[in-house]
Amino acid sequence: MSAGRDVVDVARTWIGTPYQHQASLKGVGCDCLGLLRGIWRELLGPEPEAAPPYAPDWAESLDRASQGSEPLAEAAMRHLVPVDIATIQPGDVLLFRWRSHLPAKHLAILSAPALMIHAHDGASVCEVAFSPWWQRHLAAAFRFPENRP
Repeated sequence: MSAGRDVVDVARTWIGTPYQHQASLKGVGCDCLGLLRGIWRELLGPEPEAAPPYAPDWAESLDRASQGSEPLAEAAMRHLVPVDIATIQPGDVLLFRWRSHLPAKHLAILSAPALMIHAHDGASVCEVAFSPWWQRHLAAAFRFPENRP
């Protein structure tokens, strides 16, 4: 697998897939995590672990946040390669947090230096500007492993 090109190429095949909470089926429905899971399956094979149930509420878990729980970031650390935010490149997975005291709740794939692909509630998977707003909310970045772990 090419470092990022293959990830971006596969992510672009998901553009237009409707948003569906906890789904991960190209052309039928997915959420942001489902997009990542689908890309993983296409490039690396079976998912390394089942996604646990999670609420559609982006601001959930104030109690968990105060306890330091970061379920999305923790799962990313188990299966992806952490990268310094200053060195992100196309194909990297971007994790976002809406507020500094809340856990990261959204992710996207960087598709070009100023573009990203993501699924969000009320829309289909799309490629959008990696704008200053998104950049301010970037919490962590990861890269797909080169080979199946």
